[in-house]
Amino acid sequence: MRGITNPIVPGWYADPEARRYEGKYWIYATRSFTEYTKQMNIDAFSSTDLIHWEKHEGIIEMADFPWIWRAVWAPTIIEHKNKYYLIFASNDIQSDDEIGGLEIAVSDHPAGPFRSYLDRPLVDRFIQRAQPIDAHLFKDDDGAIYLYYGGWGQCNVAKMNDEMTGFIPWEDGEIFRSITPKGYVEGPCMLKKEGQYYLMWSLGNWVDGSYRVAYGVSHHPAGPFEDKGVILERQEPIAEGPGHHGYLHIPDTDEWLIVYHRRYIGDMEPGNRMLCIDRMDIADGVIKPVVMTNAWESL
Repeated sequence: MRGITNPIVPGWYADPEARRYEGKYWIYATRSFTEYTKQMNIDAFSSTDLIHWEKHEGIIEMADFPWIWRAVWAPTIIEHKNKYYLIFASNDIQSDDEIGGLEIAVSDHPAGPFRSYLDRPLVDRFIQRAQPIDAHLFKDDDGAIYLYYGGWGQCNVAKMNDEMTGFIPWEDGEIFRSITPKGYVEGPCMLKKEGQYYLMWSLGNWVDGSYRVAYGVSHHPAGPFEDKGVILERQEPIAEGPGHHGYLHIPDTDEWLIVYHRRYIGDMEPGNRMLCIDRMDIADGVIKPVVMTNAWESL
């Protein structure tokens, strides 16, 4: 048994996406600044033991995205046909008249460099009132890849095509399906266990201690998702504002970990967010409330 200490890496980071690729654990994260326009690339971290992390700095070849002039954040990644596809938000667009939205890049390695895949944004407009931010890629057991995303209190899901260049319609011909659950603000995350789909999302405001995580369960990747309540929120004296998370499943075990950002209680600086890992207990259609820690023993 070896101990994990939170935060897991130094510095301010947020919006982690977590995966296991090529025998390592990987975390992709936003460089967290209060002045968010300084967030102009994504950093990744890799580890074999969840304790010692190697930093991979600036994994996107930003010269490939000349239309991005401010704000890069909220990465998600998926492996498909021996390539790694990274989707991230750009420019914090406020209307369809602005360029940016969700970008897609590709690499042969999980550490990058990630090069532009389409030479344009993947999603560049508001669809069903969802701001195109906070993407999460989920690969189902049959290999189908789903894109969950959305800010401004709206969540959409779409099915990626096999080339990862766009989307294929649902059975009813719809491309983007609104699945906004109760209280949704942003940061969707999908997990599947024993045939059930667990959609998690962030509530509250990312700049303060009100940020937290809720979830719902369905037998279909597009829901509907019945709200099951909050599983991660402020816990004195540990931390407040936990949210916008990913997860890891330890191979050959039933151990699930939540990878998330949080802030020190009372810290009023919006950008002061840090990466943490804690256990997540999932059984019989229920995710138990997560207990935040400063340190714990890993397998």
